[in-house]
Amino acid sequence: MNNRNRGKNTEDDALFGSEKQVDKLKTAVQDMLYLLSRDYPEKAASELVGNRYRLKTRQIQALRGASASEKQVGSRKMRQLRASELKDKTLYLDGFNVLILMESLLSGAYIFEGMDGCFRDLSGVHGTYKKVNQTLRAVELVALFFQKSEIHKLFWIFDQPVSNSGRIKQIILDFARENNLNWEAGLEYNPDKFLAENSDISASSDAWILDNCKNWFNLIGYLITEEKLDVNLVKMF
Repeated sequence: MNNRNRGKNTEDDALFGSEKQVDKLKTAVQDMLYLLSRDYPEKAASELVGNRYRLKTRQIQALRGASASEKQVGSRKMRQLRASELKDKTLYLDGFNVLILMESLLSGAYIFEGMDGCFRDLSGVHGTYKKVNQTLRAVELVALFFQKSEIHKLFWIFDQPVSNSGRIKQIILDFARENNLNWEAGLEYNPDKFLAENSDISASSDAWILDNCKNWFNLIGYLITEEKLDVNLVKMF
């Protein structure tokens, strides 16, 4: 039996659970906006801001995910599509990005809304993907979105080098077959580059993909609103 979750770290309530900490993070994000908009490198900017506000490692991780330059935010917003624009289209999912984020959300982990309106968590794959209690529910929610939005086809793209990527690909394909969904799933050695170059519409909260893709859809934001999900949300701006 699988008893794994993708929930909070023990320190997270102290880092993100109080108004004082959230206010500090919001101020830090504004400083990041200022620096990134003046072409400071992200790593140098986050170290500078992190030192100024005495942020812990996980707070800096959340800060970097939530931050972007004015130019990046504007460009991302221009290429963001609404759910009503997806009918009869093909959507490519950044598989691990979407799946792990949904698993974290459903596990009660802190979820961070960034300046670009995207939602991010503090989990990662780290070379191996492990299915958790919330995996099936996450896939079911994507299926609900697929049916409601009347998308023509959904492609799940997973990282080939990640251990168990073949297994989760097969789980997705089996689920699609059992539920008569027009889904495909593939493995790519460089999924970010593949999504940016080969898809007209991507679903991801990865900054590089958002900056380089043709168009994108805020799938996590849609699911939070449409399915009225209970989210441990930290609004970072």
